[in-house]
Amino acid sequence: MVRSVVRAARTLARDFGEVEQLQWSVKGPGDFVSAADRRAEQILVEDLRKARPDFSILTEESGLREGRFPEHRFIVDPLDGTSNYLHAMPHWAVSVALEQHGEITAACVYDPIRNELFAADKGNGAYLNDQRIRVSRTKDLDRALIGCGLPVRDWKGRKTFPPQYEKVADKVAGLRRMGVASLDLAYVACGRLDAYWEYGIKPWDYAAGLLLVREAGGKAGRMEGDDKIWDEGTIIGTNAALGDAFTETLGAA
Repeated sequence: MVRSVVRAARTLARDFGEVEQLQWSVKGPGDFVSAADRRAEQILVEDLRKARPDFSILTEESGLREGRFPEHRFIVDPLDGTSNYLHAMPHWAVSVALEQHGEITAACVYDPIRNELFAADKGNGAYLNDQRIRVSRTKDLDRALIGCGLPVRDWKGRKTFPPQYEKVADKVAGLRRMGVASLDLAYVACGRLDAYWEYGIKPWDYAAGLLLVREAGGKAGRMEGDDKIWDEGTIIGTNAALGDAFTETLGAA
């Protein structure tokens, strides 16, 4: 998994150097970025299939590719933060998680711009570039820095987000919207953010991040209940100290 995300990210990083120039072309960068996304996905699928040919693979672009052992599947986002990438903003990542018998057992999130590789193996902790990471120790919401999503266009969370935002904004030190769910959760895992929440994101956006937070000593899951973790809902990741208070604040909105 590590080798595959690094290899895919190298191609994206190379193409990323062209995106800023394409901003000024008549055609624009959209088609170029879509092609880069597809190339990265192809690399990931090829590498993962070579390593585990019988496992299923769920990707953002191509959907589910069934394997002989569907109880084992890789969940892949070849480019998390496409809008950032499209606008030449240097904040995006490649994300892969392994789900086995309904549990996330391994995870990688790689940010090639900063050369930061977040990885976790169930029961063995979470790491950033081979150094053990842990969630923050912030205990009070009024000292907490929180990551979130923001409503755009026809996003289904438009009605639920404003009251949540009001409740949280009144209690915390600051809110950040960076547009890359996998990295938001990775940042909770390493203590850069104290908590994060977002409604309506897809399994490939958060699968790896959930394990990173949990293995770093935090709490992560679906606010509506983890019994259906892949169903539409609100994903929350927090440090251990803020978990209940933050969830209660969102639930009261």
